[in-house]
Amino acid sequence: QVQLVESGGGLVQAGGSLRLSCAASGMFFSVWSMGWYRQAPGKERELVATISSGGNINYADSVKGRFTISSDSAKNTVYLQMNSLKREDTAVYYCTASRQNQYWGQGTQVTVSS
Repeated sequence: QVQLVESGGGLVQAGGSLRLSCAASGMFFSVWSMGWYRQAPGKERELVATISSGGNINYADSVKGRFTISSDSAKNTVYLQMNSLKREDTAVYYCTASRQNQYWGQGTQVTVSS
């Protein structure tokens, strides 16, 4: 049973930083693609960043240069370092794991205040 548990969300002022973590279990971490999505109130869920099993990384244009996705296979954990946060980054952030199927975590709230 694949389980993804996010942590690290919270309230931060604009311009600040947060690091989200996603601990994965029930899977052979190294062969899965991992990613982060977010959903703001009243908006559709959108991709933030992904990292493939081969290490290929993809970012949404809105976060390029500010967010960094990384993974630690020894800890079965994927991270999202978020710098220079903006109010429009406010959303629930979800971790995903994909292979034949896609699994989602429960989400963690990130709120950026002005």
